[in-house]
Amino acid sequence: MPQPGDLIDAADYAFSFRTLDPRPDAPRALLVLLHGVGSDELQLASIGERTPGDVLVALPRGYRSISGGKLGWYRVGLSEDGLQVVEDEAEEARLKLHEFVQQLQSRFDVPPERTVVAGFSQGGMLAASLALTSPETVAAFALLCGQMPPEVEPLHTPRADLAHLRALIVHGRQDDTLPVEQAELSDERLSQLGIRHELRLHRGGHELTGVVENDA
Repeated sequence: MPQPGDLIDAADYAFSFRTLDPRPDAPRALLVLLHGVGSDELQLASIGERTPGDVLVALPRGYRSISGGKLGWYRVGLSEDGLQVVEDEAEEARLKLHEFVQQLQSRFDVPPERTVVAGFSQGGMLAASLALTSPETVAAFALLCGQMPPEVEPLHTPRADLAHLRALIVHGRQDDTLPVEQAELSDERLSQLGIRHELRLHRGGHELTGVVENDA
């Protein structure tokens, strides 16, 4: 079974990251998995382990310290009005992810049409941000217990440029961090954008359960 390799912390990559080893010599596709706040790059490794052996699985590590040392991508708070994002940090993370994906594609000769980004919670929001603002970079994205990031709404590319994208939304009906209504709103928004997608709701909360992993 594939196992996470050593942490790669090199100047020619935008993020520190691991790959699942053995790494394919000539990968057919690329899967980038982004963890949520308070976890690390190993959080989604079990999802990557179920992919075919010719897929390069990259597990980047969040580079920002949030709420007392938790790893994440950008600071965000919860209020009665929903998520309050530090927008310049979210934009920095989006641009760094764009750079990171392109670095992997160039290094391992994997085209955008064979590239997928997915993430849990904030990681999923970051994955969606990349896909919706730079759709030429990826073929598909997945939101696991996340939501469509409102801060990138003004940056969306024209609808016609999004037509090739595919998306997956997986969410727990008992999620008390990001209520299931957020998944339903994401479903509605993707329909408005003309992006073919699937919404899968399950019994559970804001956690990476076996059901979420299997749906992903």
